[in-house]
Amino acid sequence: ISISCDGVCLTLINIKNKLMEFYLSNETIKRSKFKNIKVGNYINLELPLKFGRNISGHICQGHIDCTAKIFSIKKIDKSYLFDFIVNSKEKVNLVEKASISINGISLTISKKTKKGFQTWIIPHTLKLTNLSELKKNDLVNLEIDILSKYVRKYLNEK
Repeated sequence: ISISCDGVCLTLINIKNKLMEFYLSNETIKRSKFKNIKVGNYINLELPLKFGRNISGHICQGHIDCTAKIFSIKKIDKSYLFDFIVNSKEKVNLVEKASISINGISLTISKKTKKGFQTWIIPHTLKLTNLSELKKNDLVNLEIDILSKYVRKYLNEK
């Protein structure tokens, strides 16, 4: 069975004594925040969508593009504004108001910035995910919306 672990699609190899075992390829380690993971870190877990079930959010494949670094987190009213720094190679694929997966959480890019992008996190999302554990300079896994990547590739090849 495949399980989304902070947005990364991983195959469950074994469960023993309440511990789940996964194999991570070099490619997965290179692209994800798992190169820096430590014992005690919280990760978001999600089972795959079952055929015939409703989809909530956008289509996420579990194919991480890169990591992003948290530049700042600001509490405004009851919500939080997260500001991320993204490498320039992937930044070109970001589209304002498009979907983005952060640690496997389907969110919306509220604004592109000089260094990356911003997104708003509502209290409900903060409560149910590991976003509540994050702080400035932490890394997150990013999966950029597949549609924006496909459209960009198509237009670049014309």
